[in-house]
Amino acid sequence: MKTLWFSALVINAGLLTVTSQKKLIMTEIATLGGGCFWCLEAVFERLPGVIKAESGYAGGQTMNPTYREICTGTTGHAEVAQVHFDPKKIGYDQLLSVFWQCHDPTSLNRQGNDVGTQYRSTIMPHNKTQKNIAGQSRKEWARQFKTPIVTTIEPLEKFFTAEVNHQDYFRLNPGVPYCAFLIAPKLKELENKKVIPVKIT
Repeated sequence: MKTLWFSALVINAGLLTVTSQKKLIMTEIATLGGGCFWCLEAVFERLPGVIKAESGYAGGQTMNPTYREICTGTTGHAEVAQVHFDPKKIGYDQLLSVFWQCHDPTSLNRQGNDVGTQYRSTIMPHNKTQKNIAGQSRKEWARQFKTPIVTTIEPLEKFFTAEVNHQDYFRLNPGVPYCAFLIAPKLKELENKKVIPVKIT
């Protein structure tokens, strides 16, 4: 009797494992830079299929950089957002479509009043497939702008997560002037253009 009970338990455990495996979501990551990462994070978090967006630094030579070091413009890093997404719900090419529209890819090392190489427009592919898609997307979107796109496509060597106080910044600090007067209007403009969905409050 004990043997049968144990066998049933093993079988049930196996079914639970299979069931839990089916619920696993295979995610991919896109790493993008286009000005202040607070804004990028706020934009991409709004997209269906995006699981999370995380602010950080990449593309430079300084190990474990701090925000203060990034602001000096001497680390070589760019402020970037790592966008974790479900490829079954949104494609890498769709993320890039939003990317081209949520910042000015024709502005060299500058977005608005944010000036420096840390604010450069950049795409950092995670694999060859993303690199090919990024190159084709840049070529296609170049036709939409009157001046040349200066967005770089750089190899991603290492991503450094930004400090906790920079994560989910817009949602947690909507009243901060930068959020209220720069990010909020941009989100509204993207909503009006149907680039991102309207947030339901």
